[in-house]
Amino acid sequence: MATSVRRTTLTLPTAPLGPENPLPALRLPREVHRVDETTRAALPPDMARQTAYEPLRSVLPVRLRDGYGRRRAPAGLDALVIENDRLRVTVLPGLGGRVHSLHHKPTGRELLYRNPVVQPADFALNGAWFSGGIEWNIGATGHTTLACAPLHAARVPAPDGGEMVRLWEWERLRDLPFQVDLWLPEDSEFLYVGVRIRNPHHRPAPVYWWSNIAVPETEGTRVLAPADAAWHFGYSRTLRHVPVPEWDGADRTYPLRGAYPADYFYDLPEDARPWIASLDEEGHGLVQTSTDLLRGRKLFLWGAGPGGRRWQRWLTEPGTGGYAEIQAGLARTQLEHVPLEAGEEFAWLEAYGPLAADPAAVHGEDWAAARREVESRLESAAPRAVVAAAYAAWRPYADAEPGERLATGSGWGALEVERGGYRLPGTPFDPDTLGEQQEPWRRLLRTGAFPAWEADEPLTDPGCSLVSPPWRDLLEAAPSTAAAEYHLGVAQWHAGDRAQAARSWERSLRWSETPWALRCLAVADTVAGHPARAADRLLRAMDLVLAAAPPPAEAGVEASAAAGAGAGADGAPGPHGRPARVPAAVTAGATALDAGGARGARTPAPAPARAGRGGHDAGAVGPGGAPGEVRIAPVAPAPPAGFAYPAATEAAEAALGRETVTALLAAGRAGEALTVLGTLRPAVRERGRFRLLTAQALLARGDAAAARAVFDEGFEVADLREGDEVLSETWYAIAERLVAGDGGAVTEDVRQRARVEHPLPERYEFRMRPA
Repeated sequence: MATSVRRTTLTLPTAPLGPENPLPALRLPREVHRVDETTRAALPPDMARQTAYEPLRSVLPVRLRDGYGRRRAPAGLDALVIENDRLRVTVLPGLGGRVHSLHHKPTGRELLYRNPVVQPADFALNGAWFSGGIEWNIGATGHTTLACAPLHAARVPAPDGGEMVRLWEWERLRDLPFQVDLWLPEDSEFLYVGVRIRNPHHRPAPVYWWSNIAVPETEGTRVLAPADAAWHFGYSRTLRHVPVPEWDGADRTYPLRGAYPADYFYDLPEDARPWIASLDEEGHGLVQTSTDLLRGRKLFLWGAGPGGRRWQRWLTEPGTGGYAEIQAGLARTQLEHVPLEAGEEFAWLEAYGPLAADPAAVHGEDWAAARREVESRLESAAPRAVVAAAYAAWRPYADAEPGERLATGSGWGALEVERGGYRLPGTPFDPDTLGEQQEPWRRLLRTGAFPAWEADEPLTDPGCSLVSPPWRDLLEAAPSTAAAEYHLGVAQWHAGDRAQAARSWERSLRWSETPWALRCLAVADTVAGHPARAADRLLRAMDLVLAAAPPPAEAGVEASAAAGAGAGADGAPGPHGRPARVPAAVTAGATALDAGGARGARTPAPAPARAGRGGHDAGAVGPGGAPGEVRIAPVAPAPPAGFAYPAATEAAEAALGRETVTALLAAGRAGEALTVLGTLRPAVRERGRFRLLTAQALLARGDAAAARAVFDEGFEVADLREGDEVLSETWYAIAERLVAGDGGAVTEDVRQRARVEHPLPERYEFRMRPA
């Protein structure tokens, strides 16, 4: 049959992504894929240079996606199906263009690990990511910020006279347009994937690309690549050169023979054909190859230990088999970024298809013979010359203008094209894709003025920030307003000019006191070593956000008497007649600003007095570091049945609430942290992240038994970060205090006893390295 392209709907149990986090990501999320200077100095010169080339300072201008949970329900997902007599390819354009399925029709085999659910987890650079299929990782070390974002998609002419599917977007971390052309020739058993990344700017740009292929994993699964050595990277952040396949007493080409999650970046010889395969005990599986530009190959394994197994179960539903990842990239390792010169492009072709090889050779003890067997079968199925010819045939079609639009991505590319006047044949970023998020920036571009925030609108979201030099220049020249100064500060912070950023946020506060400028200044305070002042600013920001949220009655639902008659920690009614859920102990504007509308210098105000703060200071640490008397605010009442706060309101409260509690704990103010936790709305307070914060605050206050009770009751931290050991660390900190007793010293003997007497429950075991 001729190759066909059609739309369909794929229904999968899905946990909704939830709203974006409204707070700009001023700091880079904890990233495990880094090496220290000592390790870098021992690397080959080219690797050392590329691991140090343009690392991310933050994920700006991209927003964090951390509003998802773990309650899944069937959802219809837009899907594209590309099909011929041999293969059926299912693509999810609304979720990063993920290839969800690669089905080999003659054998009925699924060549990929196909996750039966969509369960976001905190693995992407900006948060939400899900496992399975083939993903296109671009931007910087880690899973792309586009993992759960929509891409543009359209039909385009294929080199063989048929049609193919083009996916494209504007990658915002590096400001680079890219495209992925999915071409399935008639009667072909291999899916061709043409990739192009362009640099339309007048300066070199750092580029990162890894195609990430999830494959089924069993005891008999073996991953093969043309290499006798690899660079091993573990979650203890060590990078070492190791032999392949045997190392440290085990054959590491079998994913389940490792105990802990690890990366193996294969060291391919210069003249070797680049490929990687995952084959089962019968010698069947998937092979991936490419033209020579894409030389990197990698195996990621979860390992057979309890942490890796727990993560596997976390990412899917019970009863689903495990998976490993085989990957292909532009550099030798994922710790590197490659420079792309101004006005140039990177382009290559990949091929994905089934492979059947002699299982005796594949699983024999002779590694060289196993590789020769796979390479021989690959050369028969997809000769190197044929793949090179397919690339040559595809290249002229990379500029072909798309036909029928099949899916729509973001409007950020259209905004950048309007600003820069770029000509990008084959990847149109049409003005009709511009939306509400881009509108303020388009007005800045056209009028020179950034639109002011409306004085009477609830400030639940400050809007997206842009941080590249051209946008920063436009903001510098724009008239000063609260909004313009706020966004200018974000751009200055991203550029490394922290002092100017703080001045801009202070000028924003002069125009209008908003939670957004206060929070940004709190981050600056934290970085500068002023935790108490950071906590005070965040408390005030929380008060403003809660004041902006209408009570249930104003949203058209009559509030219950309990919701309307409650009191805050200081007993005073709050805005709109609702309880004052965070006492307004921090006066408006934690910093005194010079008068006038011109941009001026920072003039710090005297720090708020810690004494005499009424209920706000209740529960502060008493003399000698001992917990003082704690008076927790009344728990915020639940809204009436049927009422739901707007998603943006809840997102703002959750984001600021988390940062406020964390800042209070860092400042040694556990009682106030518990007060804030007690005043959050139930939908926020009951999230696993806030249950964990409650346990940490109770422990910091000195109540280890109550902290342990939170763990015993059970909770799940939906946005637990890859590699984060906060659950095990908090559990054992509680256990140590219980073993030591009130006032007892935590000695090495106490630590050992705590681990024996209080073993970590399986539900909290997410450690990805030896304990």
